Amino acid sequence: MKTKAILLTNVLYLEPHSFRMENSNILYYLALQAASGIGDINAKKLIAHCGSAQAVIEEKSNNLEKIPGIGSYTIKGLKDNSLIQKAEKELEFINNNNIQASTFLDENYPDKLKHCIDGPILFFQKGKINLKNKRIISVVGTRMITNYGKSFLEEFIREIKEYEPIIVSGLAYGIDIFTHQQAMKNNLQTIAVLAHGLDDIYPKIHKREALQMCEHGGLFTEFWSNTNPDRENFVKRNRIVAGLSEATIVIESAEKGGSLITAGIANSYHRDVFAVPGRTSDSYSKGCNQLIKTNQAALINSAKDLAYMLNWVIDDNNSKKVIQKQLFVDLDEHEKNIYNFLLKEGKQNLDLIALNCKYPIHKTATLLLNLELKGVAKPLPGKLFEAV
Repeated sequence: MKTKAILLTNVLYLEPHSFRMENSNILYYLALQAASGIGDINAKKLIAHCGSAQAVIEEKSNNLEKIPGIGSYTIKGLKDNSLIQKAEKELEFINNNNIQASTFLDENYPDKLKHCIDGPILFFQKGKINLKNKRIISVVGTRMITNYGKSFLEEFIREIKEYEPIIVSGLAYGIDIFTHQQAMKNNLQTIAVLAHGLDDIYPKIHKREALQMCEHGGLFTEFWSNTNPDRENFVKRNRIVAGLSEATIVIESAEKGGSLITAGIANSYHRDVFAVPGRTSDSYSKGCNQLIKTNQAALINSAKDLAYMLNWVIDDNNSKKVIQKQLFVDLDEHEKNIYNFLLKEGKQNLDLIALNCKYPIHKTATLLLNLELKGVAKPLPGKLFEAV
């Protein structure tokens, strides 16, 4: 028993004195996850109302009935006598396989995923994942990758390397696995979000890459062991791919497919979505072209486009030399008006600057250009400007 305690302590990164408490905490989250009729949104509602996962499982039925949106079917699922037994079995698997389990209230729960209302209450990971990097992007696309897609991805990841992002995908055939391979080739951390548990790899042909990824990132899932990679699980998986990242990039996609679902989910989370255009006659560019045409994704042709749109800046001496402020700058009355507004308010878009400074849009744009040329203001992506 002592050996197991030590191992689980390592897996969950706990202090020895907190082992029993945290072990019990994960157990009840597992029990809550196993209860039928309860999704992540309702589970979070129940925890918020009762105070903890354990309190939810132990709460009396008549008290649960008083919680808005919690009906008899949900309560019946919570009162299943086999929940704790199932949870204990899965906890043993976690313990024996060097898996880290994290709840949505833990400090190491991914920041961006925490902002998703339907983010998992509990997830499992394996490898050397470090999500403290704020630059996290997802790359998705067709399973029938073409030479065009391969060529773009090779150059894209080679160029994006200087920004050191974490690259997320789904380990599937085509765009996914090629993305992981190129990320590892360029020594970038890459994460595969799985549609099954960590006891297996699907597709099996990608097992070698999955093992390599545990040294260059790792594997991430909300699913228990012995979970089949069923069709509906891939849709659930896609929300995590979108939720982990600040931006989702669609490389190639037919008119229908999982990558378009992921793009739609990313949009619903108010995350940036980008698509690589292709010829109208190419079947695996039709989905990307449609995303761009319907303003569901911004067009990108290179990694530099992405970095610009996301306002990624490399913090080195070269980046600081782009604009140098003069010590004494001669500004006219109108330029001073806009400059002082930017100094006070910080980053602002063109429309708000014009509105607050009481100039027409065309005159505001001219004045901002003058300020930029004089080195006291600079433009940012999204029609934003700031004082230097």
